[in-house]
This record gives sequence, C-alpha cells and structure tokens, in this order.
Amino acid sequence: MTRRGATRLAGILPIDKPAGMTSHDVVAAIRRATGEGRVGHAGTLDPMATGLLVVLIGPYTRLEPFLSSSRKTYEARIAFGTATDTDDADGELTDGAPVPASIFDSHSAQSILDRFVGPSLQVPPAYSAIKVGGRVAHRAARAGEEFLLEPRPIEVDSAELLRTDEDARTWDVRFRVSKGTYVRALARDIGLACKTFAHLSALRRTAAGLLTLDDATDLETATMAGVTGVLETLFVPAVGALGLPVLEAADELLRDGRPIPAEACPAYPEGSSVSVLSEGRLRGVYRRSGDQLVPVAIVGGER
Repeated sequence: MTRRGATRLAGILPIDKPAGMTSHDVVAAIRRATGEGRVGHAGTLDPMATGLLVVLIGPYTRLEPFLSSSRKTYEARIAFGTATDTDDADGELTDGAPVPASIFDSHSAQSILDRFVGPSLQVPPAYSAIKVGGRVAHRAARAGEEFLLEPRPIEVDSAELLRTDEDARTWDVRFRVSKGTYVRALARDIGLACKTFAHLSALRRTAAGLLTLDDATDLETATMAGVTGVLETLFVPAVGALGLPVLEAADELLRDGRPIPAEACPAYPEGSSVSVLSEGRLRGVYRRSGDQLVPVAIVGGER
C-alpha cells in the first residue's frame, strides 16, 4: 500500500534556483508538481542566491547527509564600502567607510584573498539558521534579542579573483569551500581585511560535490515535467553524484536491511561508505563497521 504523499518517484534532481526564492520554496514547488511529499534538498541557498540546488525526491531524501557534506563552488560579487545586518544585499545598511583605491589592483586583491585560503574559524552571520540556546539565530536577530554566535571551523580550498571594478567598488571571486562556510561572512571579513566594510551583493553556486550547473534544470522546466509525469528524465545518476566506491551485491544479501558480511565484500577501510547496487540499481549507502557493511541509508530498489 502506498502511503499518502508518496509516489514511485526516487531520484536526484539538480535545479538552477532562481533569485528571490528560498530553498524551501523550490522544494514546495516540486511537491506540488509531483504529489510526492518526500522532497528535500542538500545544501541551502539564501533567497538572494542563484544556482545549483540539489533536490532529493522520494527515498533518495535519505542521501542528504552524503551530498550536503560535499565541497561547493560559488561565484560571488563583493561590494565594498558598506556593511549590512545580514552581510548581503538583502539586509539593511549598518555602516559605511571609505574604500582604499589600492584594493582594486588585481595583485593586491588576490594577495588579500590568499589570506582566507585554508582552515579557519568563521563567525556566522547573525541572520542565519544556526540555533542559539534553542532559538534560530535569524529569528532572534529580527526580534532584537542579544546573542553570541561562536566561531565555527570552515575551510576555503580556493579563492580566485575573477575581476575588479573600481567604479562599482566590487570584486568578483570564485570560492571553493567546505560545508558550513558562509560566503557572505567571507565577504564581511574580506572587507575588514581591506580596512573598510563589505557585503555580498550577488552569489551563484556553480558546483556541489561532483554535480555542476551543467547537470541542472531550470525550475519551470522541472515543475512542468513533474506535472506531466516525466520528471524522472531529468534525474542524474545517483551513483555518480555520490562518488562513493560501488559494490554490486546479490539481492538476497540485501533483504530486510541486513548487514553484508565481510566474505561478500572487499576489504573497505573501517568507517568508509559504499554505494551498494543490486542488478544495476542503487539500494543504499552502507558503511564498513568491523567485519561487515552496515546499511546507513536504504533507498530500496528504485533507480
């Protein structure tokens, strides 16, 4: 018996999110178009941001931890001279300062960006989804409550200057960053490193893990495909998106979510994750624990 709000849809759907929508708005649009209640996403994009939003449908929502943790690439525009309460263009102006002309020299700009490459501790924006004492930070901030966000470990793999515009007082930068990195907080901190203020004025996510914008579909096309019953044609191969080692196992080994014994699989390192297939179909993600592979995300026999 199919439960309410469940369909046979199961897949990974990369969407090119338009500006002005929350990630939840995109999820809601896919739910309405398909009638499938099990829809989620891997990695939130702020309403101002555009670009790659990885939408997960049906039992594939269980793969979210493996896709959200991937590295992400963004093209960002940093506007100098003003600060906002949200650290991006959607916020209210809070401060202003002169902008040194020297920061628009490309060599000087890149040398400042280089300081941000590597692991560091980042103070998240006050307007964020992080919880503080049981309260979501952005709700507490809007209510005028005082609170302190602790710095969190992040890593910037690369920060490539694409162009500077002294007239517009902006830099365009390509960042590749770890999970949990706020690019608008990077913009804020880069402004301070330049001895002025700055905020994020535009952001586009171009890649998440092994998926890129080339894999994505615009939301209008996706919702129309959902309404007409052909959404599966827009799904990307889950095994490729996960990028994990692959094990083909006999169906009888996978019944009832039982672990796979060591004699039936290669000697994967302890704690490593594996995509397990049966007859070419993804059945789930398993993790090596002792002398067996233990299921951690079962997606059934769907494609």
